Amino acid sequence: MFGLIPKEEKFFELFHEMTQTIVEGAVLLKEMMDDFHNPEESRRKIKDVEHRADHITHEVIDKLNKSFVTPFDREDIYALSSKLDDMIDFIDAAAVRVVMYNVEKPTPAAKELAFLILKGAHAIDKAVKALGSGEANISQYWVEANELENEADRVCRDAISRLFDEEKDPIQLIKWKEIYETLERATDKVEDAANIIESVVVKNA
Repeated sequence: MFGLIPKEEKFFELFHEMTQTIVEGAVLLKEMMDDFHNPEESRRKIKDVEHRADHITHEVIDKLNKSFVTPFDREDIYALSSKLDDMIDFIDAAAVRVVMYNVEKPTPAAKELAFLILKGAHAIDKAVKALGSGEANISQYWVEANELENEADRVCRDAISRLFDEEKDPIQLIKWKEIYETLERATDKVEDAANIIESVVVKNA
């Protein structure tokens, strides 16, 4: 158990609302990749979720500016809200690129990366919930997030390597390389958020 200041619990409520919104966006991205019957509609739904996440981020910053006592360091609150916002931004960016580049169908690697993003979103959601409750075994969630980022990095590297080996159309190569890298960046932000949560727990142990 760690000792966060039990005041201004609204921060934890907002962070949990944010992570649930990220999970919603990640679910939509995975469904987009798996089904792909109407990618434009999927992109619109993800954009709506991203707008909601922006609103929550603004709430966090506004409350931070107005609060005298915070449950943990102000810079960590700001950093965590920023990385969570980055997660949904890159989910949205990946969906935008799939539609913008007129992708005919997602590749197995793109589907796998979307699945890893969803798993990472769930891990961060559980970590934030545990952070607010003072759960003792919170470390399992940031360990999981770091492992997922490592796996996503491997999938991305392998996919790009195959592109250079197999793709004859340079335009398709450029498009898919950017899509893979955008998907992988989303998992980078999962790891970033996990690292901030780990730092908060260590500071307040």
